Amino acid sequence: MLRILDARTGEPVPATPARRGLTRVEVHAGGLDLTALRVLLTADLLVRALELGGTPVWTMLTAPREQAELGTAAAALSIRPFEDSRDVASGLGEAQVVHVRAATEEPPGAGVVVAVAPAGWDGGGEDVPGLLADPGALRLALLSVPRDEPAALDPAALEEAARTAGEWRTGVARWANQPSRPVPDEVRARLRAAWEDDLDLPGVLAVLRDVAHAPDLPDGARFETFLYADRLLALDLAGELGNPG
Repeated sequence: MLRILDARTGEPVPATPARRGLTRVEVHAGGLDLTALRVLLTADLLVRALELGGTPVWTMLTAPREQAELGTAAAALSIRPFEDSRDVASGLGEAQVVHVRAATEEPPGAGVVVAVAPAGWDGGGEDVPGLLADPGALRLALLSVPRDEPAALDPAALEEAARTAGEWRTGVARWANQPSRPVPDEVRARLRAAWEDDLDLPGVLAVLRDVAHAPDLPDGARFETFLYADRLLALDLAGELGNPG
C-alpha cells in the first residue's frame, strides 16, 4: 500500500484509506516556474502510483497565474492534465483528499498534505521553456532528487540525465531483441517497495541501475522491468524500439 508523509503531522499515512475508494488529488501551483512544475510532477507520480495499485483518482489543479502556460509546460514534461478546480465541484464521495503543494506555501484545506521542496535553475539565462528542450532529461533530473530536498539543477545535471535516459532507451531497444522474460519477483518487490514508501523515486531509479547491470539477469527480464517501471516514471523508455543503434 502506498504511504506518503503528511506534512501536517510529519507522520506517514495511507494515500487512500479505503481499498479502491476514490482519492481526490488537489494540486496547488503558482506561476510558471520549476517549483510549480515539480509540484505538478509529484502529483502526476502520485496519481500514477495510486492507479498502479488499483485506486481510482480524481485530479484538480488550482493555479492562480499562468495556468495555460503551466499546462503546456506540464504536457511537454509528460504530466497528464488536471481538471481546473474552478470548473468542478468537490464532495463526489471521495474517500481521501490529498493536497500537493510547494513546501513554502501554507497548508490548504482539510486533507493530507504532500509538501514539495523548491526547484531552481543554476545555469544562467534559461527559463522553463528553454529547459524543456529535452523534457525527458528534465523529468529524470527532477525525479533523481528526493522530493523533500531542494532541486538545484544545472547544465551538468541535465546532461547526466539526458545521457542516462539515452542509455536506458538504447538498452530497452537492444533487450527487446531477446526472448521476453517476466519481471523477477524480487525486482518487482523492490520497485514497489520504493515507490510505495512516500514516492521514493530515487530508490526506483537505483533499482533500474542495478537491473541494467546485473550480470545474471536475462535481457528479456531487463526489458520487461524497464517497461513496468516506466508506467510510473513516464520517461518514454521504449522510445528507441526498432532503432537499437
